[in-house]
Amino acid sequence: MTAKKILILDHNQIQQKINRIAHQILEDNFGEDEIILAGVVARGYRLALRLKDVLNKIADFKITIIKLELEKDSSKLESKIDVTLASCENKVIILVDDVLNSGRTLAYGLGVFLNIPLKKLRSVVLVNRSHKNFPVATDFVGLELSTVLKEHVSVILDENGEEDGVYLK
Repeated sequence: MTAKKILILDHNQIQQKINRIAHQILEDNFGEDEIILAGVVARGYRLALRLKDVLNKIADFKITIIKLELEKDSSKLESKIDVTLASCENKVIILVDDVLNSGRTLAYGLGVFLNIPLKKLRSVVLVNRSHKNFPVATDFVGLELSTVLKEHVSVILDENGEEDGVYLK
């Protein structure tokens, strides 16, 4: 027997959240020449691509996307990015992920950039579940969602022909 999926956000609602977050990023970075969106593979990266599409329409600054791969279940920071860390120095970095649950992924993602000088480091999540085990907070949130620990939030973004959606299982 499969668990019942409850639709929390549909495609249009997800796009509304992305549009709002993009405007918040624009306001927070007014006057910047460039920002870097660091998308956590896989859905954080897809979300970063969508944010870039909206930002390209409303912002004058250059938007660079980087792919950040993290070993999320490791007890220590293990990461890989598709650019050199030196190319991120003295820039605005915005870490992007789909769901903030325990905070481990966000903490590890932030840790990647801690040893280089930055203008600022911000974070974006589409859904914040508020079950943090790590002392992290996010700067831009699409939806704050109160859940119980045994529930699972699933984000679908352009995957295997499935319609976009945020589901609670």
